[in-house]
Amino acid sequence: MSEQPVGPVTQMLRAASDGDPRAAADLLPLIYDELRKLAQARMAKTPPGNTLQPTALVHEAYLRLIGSDDPSWHSRGHFFAAAAQAMRQILVEQARRKASLKHGGGRKRVALEDIDLAIEPPAEDVLALDEALTQLEKADSRKGNVVMLRFFAGLTNEETAAALGISVPTVEREWRFSRAFLYTVLSKAKTDG
Repeated sequence: MSEQPVGPVTQMLRAASDGDPRAAADLLPLIYDELRKLAQARMAKTPPGNTLQPTALVHEAYLRLIGSDDPSWHSRGHFFAAAAQAMRQILVEQARRKASLKHGGGRKRVALEDIDLAIEPPAEDVLALDEALTQLEKADSRKGNVVMLRFFAGLTNEETAAALGISVPTVEREWRFSRAFLYTVLSKAKTDG
């Protein structure tokens, strides 16, 4: 059985995983555009008034990924799944900071030119999504991974299937189930809250 040829990104990911600092430095220019698209897609789903920019999100996620104690990425898909997870954590941390009393608690920022418009959705929505996703991950980690890759990383069904080593119909089925699960949990949280 012959091995699949690996691309330059996968080679650098493996070298960075093995502790090669030069590979980590050379990796960013190769993947920056893809990470930026991922961050822009992720930021488009955040509430208005978010002060974090896609560039800052990319840089923070990259620093977390490269600076982690054991960055053992097996493939390009595995790296981008880790990047999506890092971006999720950064956005959740930001939502928690904004929701804390020290940073204004329940106060909402309103731009003067938008004074007659509705106030932005609360940061609690991001936290509620994170809690619902955590519940899904505990119940079925693979479904949680499908959500991470589809929603947070913005991968297609085909890319998600390749990254997880499962079939496209399985991804489609688990994506449908996961969306229904998250909708149910979030709807229940709104009626209970």
